[in-house]
Amino acid sequence: MNYGKIVNILGSLLQVEGVLMVLPLVVAFIYGDSCWIHLGSVMVGAFLIGTLMRLKKSKKDRIHAKEGFVITALGWLLLSFVGAMPFWFSGEIPNFVDAIFESASGFTTTGASILTNVEGMSHGLLFWRSLTHWIGGMGVLVFILAVLPSGADDMYLMKAESPGPSVEKMLPKVRQTAMILYGIYLGLTVLNILLLLIFGMPVFDAFCISFGDAGTGGFGVRNDSIASYSTSCQIIITIFMFLFGVNFKLYFLILFRKFKDILKCEEILWYAIIYVAAVALVVFGIVKDVGNFGTALKDGAFQVSSIMTTTGYSTTDFNLWQSMPKAVLVLVMFIGACAGSTGGGMKVSRWILWFKQVKSELSHFIHPRSVKKIRLEGKVVEKETLRTSNVYMMAYFLVFVVSLIIISFDGFDLETSFTAVAATQNNIGPGLGLVGPFGGYAAFSWPSKIVMVFDMIAGRLELFPMLILFAPSTWSRK
Repeated sequence: MNYGKIVNILGSLLQVEGVLMVLPLVVAFIYGDSCWIHLGSVMVGAFLIGTLMRLKKSKKDRIHAKEGFVITALGWLLLSFVGAMPFWFSGEIPNFVDAIFESASGFTTTGASILTNVEGMSHGLLFWRSLTHWIGGMGVLVFILAVLPSGADDMYLMKAESPGPSVEKMLPKVRQTAMILYGIYLGLTVLNILLLLIFGMPVFDAFCISFGDAGTGGFGVRNDSIASYSTSCQIIITIFMFLFGVNFKLYFLILFRKFKDILKCEEILWYAIIYVAAVALVVFGIVKDVGNFGTALKDGAFQVSSIMTTTGYSTTDFNLWQSMPKAVLVLVMFIGACAGSTGGGMKVSRWILWFKQVKSELSHFIHPRSVKKIRLEGKVVEKETLRTSNVYMMAYFLVFVVSLIIISFDGFDLETSFTAVAATQNNIGPGLGLVGPFGGYAAFSWPSKIVMVFDMIAGRLELFPMLILFAPSTWSRK
């Protein structure tokens, strides 16, 4: 284990987090918030500690897959811990576990909250709370790779942090790939902000909501989430949630005019098909209660986009819907967005692989001597990728079941407990029951909140980086 290199990269992460706190600090000054003291002290402390960690020299510069997973897992834990300090020091979230929960929920782009009165928070901390979505959406380690000189082993960091069954370099150098990805990410975010401003959303709100769209997070700045904004703004948010749930490879292909390759994007096609089918089912299920097809289509399209991309915004209390449309939302919780997007969930590409494996096995039963290769987007899927996807599924449900059992000790109804685990592990935010769109997680005990913090980070990092921390061999120097 290359401990020196691990400390060095974690120091870089702290420096980046400290620098990014300048933005909410400026917002706090603009609005005259007293929280600038707490933001400023944490900002300086994080940067100084990070600088000291960067001074540690490593005997060897190379890292392997094991170090990549460890750096990613420890990095996100450290990021969430330091990010919680302004909430806690200011007293706006006086309970330390609650502050950690809110911070982890922000960075993992989950959007689950313990706050009961969002509008009572200071502007500076509300901005920091939403900015954590934007930071965590594309990944802070990917950001470091984009701005710092890259090495031959940096792909391990990108693979460990980026969501999806597999990650590939779009350009020969990892740093070039990271810079292109962040350029696309920033460009879409700016476009989102401009459109919301054009259609009348206040400046502060437009920035915060766009950070949530981009990171597919879900922290709002109003107690009713998105419900009180205009229909035009709700439609814009619907579109951008969907766009940020798309594999960023599509935007890369458009940027470099590789239009023929776009036709091979099988995952994106199925992502769109599943989305349209889910919207149709939801609209069919709520149109009688709503009484207006236009409103049913708007709310249905918004909520499916929000839940499937794991953003978590809401325009209506879908807790009050009939069973069928609520069941659809629960199903798309587990499907999630595309691999290589900022969305969470199990990813559309994995469901395609699992479906094709079932189809292949059924064909093998009928024709035992036949040999068929599983293909995705025109390429043969390696056995290693299939094996990893299957192991992921087993690990996913193991973590889910253990988490559900622990959380059930709090004594809430099954709907609340089940969807609370689903919403945190899939990085969605709202569930059903007490954790519905206008509910929250404040009533859970501190052990349950710690379990859900683990689920949020594990879900964002695709489980393995967090699980590998518990393997004794991980920490061996050999």
